[in-house]
Amino acid sequence: MNIEKARFNMIEQQIRPWEVLDQSVLSLLAAVKREEFVPAAYRSMAFMDLCVPLADGGSQGRCMLEPKVEARILQELHVQPQEKVLEIGAGSGYMAALLGRKAQRVLTLEIDAELARMATDNLKCAGIGNVEVRHADGSRGPQADGPFDVIVASGSVATVPQVLLDQLKVGGRLAAIVGTEPIMRAVVVTRVDEHAFRTVEIFDTVAPRLLGFEEPPKFKF
Repeated sequence: MNIEKARFNMIEQQIRPWEVLDQSVLSLLAAVKREEFVPAAYRSMAFMDLCVPLADGGSQGRCMLEPKVEARILQELHVQPQEKVLEIGAGSGYMAALLGRKAQRVLTLEIDAELARMATDNLKCAGIGNVEVRHADGSRGPQADGPFDVIVASGSVATVPQVLLDQLKVGGRLAAIVGTEPIMRAVVVTRVDEHAFRTVEIFDTVAPRLLGFEEPPKFKF
């Protein structure tokens, strides 16, 4: 496989047609080597328009989201260099790597110990030093590191979890894929003030449920 040709085709044929036109995002997708975050057994799928399985065993059923989904979420969040980011669901570390190249600091929480190790190793190999992978359940409550400018749920949730909204700064943005199969929507929620949030739906998709968020939490705006 011609890797650079496959990367170019991914960007031009999958991602750009999905209204990802921010050149900083497109350049980042060219620079961060997606194939290095894909398990060796599935490396031929690194640039395909589909979810890529992660390791078997304890990580069974986990996957990397489609490249176009990750790229569109990254674009819609408008992450700034001075911002602090929380990711729920590190997976292989790829989304954290993209976020790390835009933000000042990224904390990514992974409930699966095997995936937490994978993400840590992948990020180290990629030379990304401003991302911390923590083996933890993001549904369990606020992190001492918060509040955060940006929060990304790298998987689906039944509803936007209040436990994550509570960790957003005023002006902060949260991206999540919300709903139940076969209908889910990616949304960006902005904290307008201490008590108010604004939600924008950005596209329809389907994604595996985040571990720890299987049951709809109590939730209110």
